[in-house]
Amino acid sequence: MDIKQLYTSCLSEAAYFIASDGEAAVIDPLRDVDTYIKMAEEKGVKIKYIFETHFHADFVSGHVELAAKTGAPIVYGPDTQASFKVHVAKDGEEFMVGKLKIKALHTPGHTLESTCYLLHDEAGEPYCIFTGDTLFVGDVGRPDLFSGNLSKEDLAGMMYESLRDKIKPLADNVIVYPAHGPGSSCGKNLGPDTFSTIGAQKATNYALQDMTAKEFIKTVTSGLSEPPAYFPVNARINKEVIESLDAVYEKGFKPLSVADFKQLAQDGAWILDTRNENVFTHGFVPESISIGLNGRFAEFAGTIIPMDQALVLVTEAGKEKESITRLARVGIDNILGYLGGGFEAWQNAGEEIDLIIDIEPDELAMDLPHDSMLEIVDVRKPSEFEAGHIKGAQNVPLNTLTDPLNVAMLDEHANLYVHCAGGYRSVIAASILKRHGYHNLRNVLGGYSKIKLEKGIPVVVPGVQVNEI
Repeated sequence: MDIKQLYTSCLSEAAYFIASDGEAAVIDPLRDVDTYIKMAEEKGVKIKYIFETHFHADFVSGHVELAAKTGAPIVYGPDTQASFKVHVAKDGEEFMVGKLKIKALHTPGHTLESTCYLLHDEAGEPYCIFTGDTLFVGDVGRPDLFSGNLSKEDLAGMMYESLRDKIKPLADNVIVYPAHGPGSSCGKNLGPDTFSTIGAQKATNYALQDMTAKEFIKTVTSGLSEPPAYFPVNARINKEVIESLDAVYEKGFKPLSVADFKQLAQDGAWILDTRNENVFTHGFVPESISIGLNGRFAEFAGTIIPMDQALVLVTEAGKEKESITRLARVGIDNILGYLGGGFEAWQNAGEEIDLIIDIEPDELAMDLPHDSMLEIVDVRKPSEFEAGHIKGAQNVPLNTLTDPLNVAMLDEHANLYVHCAGGYRSVIAASILKRHGYHNLRNVLGGYSKIKLEKGIPVVVPGVQVNEI
């Protein structure tokens, strides 16, 4: 028995590769499916099944492309409706992969078709369960994502029954392999680990504690943040047959001369710069949007960039294909090429460049008492802002900057000091503001994590007296 978790931190997503006695199965594959095909070749096994726990909203699955390349059937749970050929498993239906048995357990709640897969080892004993977005480490899947006309309360009620009837009766030693880990927007507050056991979750997961259905529904549906903008698009895409990743590479994985790059940008393509944010601020092609590969790249790209928007890329050398792949994972496919030679080629051609001024928190502390035009723009989530912020700061969450009306609320004549929690999101925000014509910008290095340590900056924390300058 060989079980491998393939975890992608950028999306907090876990796919799984299972092999036994010459056969294999893949659960919840990402779009770049050659990873699984190569793994099967290296292990000398044939992919027999592609199991999907549900229609994912946070990434584009590779199920259709993997099926086309391997001939393996795609298996979904009950109540599945799709535009491609799929084996709709019955609740309790069993599948053999080598000497292993995999049993489908229909667990609606996150979505209607949500299904967990219970794996029995060679001795026939339950060994692990692939829970998709039904059960996470420390959390459960949110019930407010795109299941027809049902309310989140309706789905939460289904989730209560699924957990009570299908999950909690399992033995404590059964390993829990979820589809997501910490940072995922598919739950409220996932724990730090990417796997656990049924026993550990029954002891620590709030959603598995004894409570009435009414209490459960109230608990699970409260405190839900707005899901990323691309979620409904990806949920729809995963029910359809889309362009292959090979076709996306053919169109986008090509170097562009400076002249061709400029022309495409002038014709309406957005410039996306995927270099590290600390490199970007020191020099970039004017009107570029910064989303660095070193952070939660795909999630922020899906939030900020319209799905059909044409793009040209500026990347670190050797990161061109990775940038395209990670964009395609959330359905951003309209990539027209990348700047050959990178930003250095742009500089060497004598083209105009732009930059963003970085400052340390102590410089902000010095400017605060003396600059009447200074405005602080905090681009963290509202929940982060409420937990503590600079006195007088404006909370303009990064995801809201996609709306020009929200950008227009900022004073174009003010000196804007932009910060987030650690410095990644603030550079994205500053690059967007630059595109909108705001140039009196300062990016506060280290974000609020460093700002709150600076004695000269007044901060507001619930239950704590405001620090004074």
